[in-house]
Amino acid sequence: SVFTVYIPLTSAGQSVGASHSVQYFYTAVTPGINFPEFTVVGRLDGEQFEYYDSVIRKVMTKTEWMKKVDAADPDYWTRQSQIAQGSQETFKVSVGTLMQRFNQTDGVHTVQFMVSCELHDDGTKRGYMQYGYDGEDFISLDMNTLTWTAANAKAVTTKQKWDGLGAAAKWKDYLENTCIDWLQQYVEYGRSSLERKVSPEVSLFQKDSSSPVVCHATGFFPKAVMIYWQKDEEDLHEDVELRETLPNQDGTFQKRSVLTVSPEELKKNKYTCVVHHGALEREKVLPVSDCRVLSGRRKSF
Repeated sequence: SVFTVYIPLTSAGQSVGASHSVQYFYTAVTPGINFPEFTVVGRLDGEQFEYYDSVIRKVMTKTEWMKKVDAADPDYWTRQSQIAQGSQETFKVSVGTLMQRFNQTDGVHTVQFMVSCELHDDGTKRGYMQYGYDGEDFISLDMNTLTWTAANAKAVTTKQKWDGLGAAAKWKDYLENTCIDWLQQYVEYGRSSLERKVSPEVSLFQKDSSSPVVCHATGFFPKAVMIYWQKDEEDLHEDVELRETLPNQDGTFQKRSVLTVSPEELKKNKYTCVVHHGALEREKVLPVSDCRVLSGRRKSF
């Protein structure tokens, strides 16, 4: 097969009291650019907690709470580094293999691998495994049929090989059991950090008086947040664009929703942005009359 992926396969048996997820992102690139040829990033509930690259050649923690693993498992970092080094060599071969398959002889090319499992507070488990090449989907695991889904014609060869090997059942077991065990252990290490609650700071702004209105929530934790607009106290679904949730450097998150209506509409009607978050005792409601215009004086409607 094109890929052989090495992932931590240790088990633990703690319980998770809320919805949590662990994700790993593997990236291999062609040499000769100012970027490591291979990186691995581990995230727990969206927060980066582990990192490896082909320059430092060892797995490092990105959070204080992961240092607790030293007492519980003194060989953890050595073992994880060896696993990552093995993956590094395999992914290097994978880049070359796919360049040949796509008839490429030079240029910058990337192979990416994403794997994640989730455990929800009702006991529901979810997982996914997906590969990409040069920023496009390549092949993914179908957990329901235990087959591989090719995203393009070049991936069909890999699909046929992997379906023939019957490895899908092994990966399904990994995602639903071993990965969940690891997730639960990580949650135990980081519970005080992961289960903290930090309220969002919310603001409204425009680039100028005729620009869309941005409702921006930042500095909140955990990641789950709801942002929506109301027009004359009725929920508004048109003329609204909800952006993705992004991480801040301090481990909190930010998110924004953009309202695009004419200045005349803003004057005629009462528009408000409403933000729900677990750290808030009650929802935050900001009227557009509080909007800040960045290119000039504060605007009043």
